Amino acid sequence: MPDKPPTTATLDNGDHDPPKLGLRPREAAKSLGICERLLWSKTNAGEIPHVRIGRAIIYPIDLLREYLAQQAQKKGGNRR
Repeated sequence: MPDKPPTTATLDNGDHDPPKLGLRPREAAKSLGICERLLWSKTNAGEIPHVRIGRAIIYPIDLLREYLAQQAQKKGGNRR
């Protein structure tokens, strides 16, 4: 019987957690190296990609990476 290739839909029930798709605000601010107050300011201004699920705000990791890459291409970042 051929081996079945692993899929992302299959969750490992061992000691491993599934990969994170998004970060909560405190985690996002820490990952970006900014304070939570600045994160909230940029979130409310619509500058930082985020998703609202119910009352929770989630920052998708892939979109944060894209956002940082775009900011880095703007003449070394957006310096204000």
